[in-house]
Amino acid sequence: MLNRRSFITAAAGTTIALTAAGTATTAIAGGLKGHFEGRSNHVTSGSVKVVEKNGRYIVELGRDFSLDGGPDPRVGFGKDGHYDSNSTLGALLDLKGKQKYAVPATMDISGYNEVYIWCEVAGVPLGVATIK
Repeated sequence: MLNRRSFITAAAGTTIALTAAGTATTAIAGGLKGHFEGRSNHVTSGSVKVVEKNGRYIVELGRDFSLDGGPDPRVGFGKDGHYDSNSTLGALLDLKGKQKYAVPATMDISGYNEVYIWCEVAGVPLGVATIK
């Protein structure tokens, strides 16, 4: 049975949870930014940001983006140095310059803190950007 005290306690807990969830959403909605560093003996550089547009998330590589090459490069997410193969957004469109990748509406990106340029063939990162 729910009495007044347990109701107030439950309501306070819900408010805290909603506030924390709202803070995480706001951080992403405001945009996450990072800068690529090369990996696996590859030169990868340039900026990246994750932005929300019309209720969808988009990964945008900056005009300064550059990759020296590699077989089958893909764009995806990871966390704390570990690439998530289920987060692949698609093949890298170009080795240089501005490009955009739509994040599927079903993908929860709140658990990621890195954007990867990943070599699907060799299973190694070509570049990683920590996003904040």
